[in-house]
Amino acid sequence: MSKKKVAIMTDSVANLTPEVIAEHDIYVIPQILNWEGKTLLDQIDITTAEFYERLPKAKELPKTSQPSPGQFTEHFMKVAEGAESIVAVFVSAALSGTIQSAHLGAEAMGDYPIEIVDSRSASLGLGLLAVAAARRAAAGDDYHAVAEYVRGLVPRMRVLFVVDTLEYLHKNGRIGGAKRLVGSMLSIKPVLQLEEGQIEPLASVRTKSKAIAHMLDIVLGEIKDKQHVHAGIIHALAPGDAAYIKQQVLEAARPDEMLVNELTPVIGANVGPGVVGMGYYTED
Repeated sequence: MSKKKVAIMTDSVANLTPEVIAEHDIYVIPQILNWEGKTLLDQIDITTAEFYERLPKAKELPKTSQPSPGQFTEHFMKVAEGAESIVAVFVSAALSGTIQSAHLGAEAMGDYPIEIVDSRSASLGLGLLAVAAARRAAAGDDYHAVAEYVRGLVPRMRVLFVVDTLEYLHKNGRIGGAKRLVGSMLSIKPVLQLEEGQIEPLASVRTKSKAIAHMLDIVLGEIKDKQHVHAGIIHALAPGDAAYIKQQVLEAARPDEMLVNELTPVIGANVGPGVVGMGYYTED
C-alpha cells in the first residue's frame, strides 16, 4: 500500500465534525481535560453532549492541558506509517502550549519531514485552516508548499465570538486583553476576537441579542461582495443563535464552505456555555 504524500494533522480544538474529518482525511490529536481527578481525552473519553450535561453539576471547573512531547511523538509516528510527510496545524501558541510541545515531540522524529504551523487561531478558525491544508495536500502540493499556503491564510483568518460570561476565560487564564472588562462582567455581553492569537475585546454590549447583532455587522461588512468566503459557526448550548447567524451569513454571501459545530469540551471549559461565534476568511 502506497503512502500519502502529505498527511494533515490538527488538534481537537479545531472543532471539526467527524464527517469533515473523514471527508478530508485529517488526523486529529485530542487535547486533554483534567476534571475532578480524572484525565479525559477530548472527544474520546468525553463527548460534547456529556460535557455540557455535566458542567452545571460540577463542584469545580475543569482545567485543560496539551499532550506531552512524548504523546506528540507517538501521534507523529502513527501518522508517519502511512505518509511521506506531515503538516500539522495547531491551536494558537498564545493560548496553549500545544505548539511548543509538538515541536519537542517532532524532534524525536529525526529527519522525518514535519512542518508545524501556528494557526494563531482556535475552534473553527483553526478547523478551516486544517481543511484548507487538506485541500492543498489532496491537490498534490508537497509539505513545504502546503505549510506556506496555510501560513499565508493565517493573517486572513478572523474569529469573533460573544460570551455569556467572562468567568470561564478569567478563571482559566485565557482572557488576554479582555481582562479589563472583568470588573463589569456581570452587566455586559462582550464581543471578543482573536487578534495575533490572543483574545481581545471588540465591544461591550448590554444584551446578548445586541452583541450578536454587533458581531454580525462586522462579519457581514467584511464578507459582502467577496467571491470566495470560507466560514464556520460555533456555539455552546446555543443552537438557535447559531442557526440565526448561519441564515444571516447565507443571505449576505454564498460561502464556498460553511461549517457548523458545537464547541468541543476543551474549548467549552475555557469559555463556558452560551457562547456563539464565527471563524472566517476570504480568498479575494
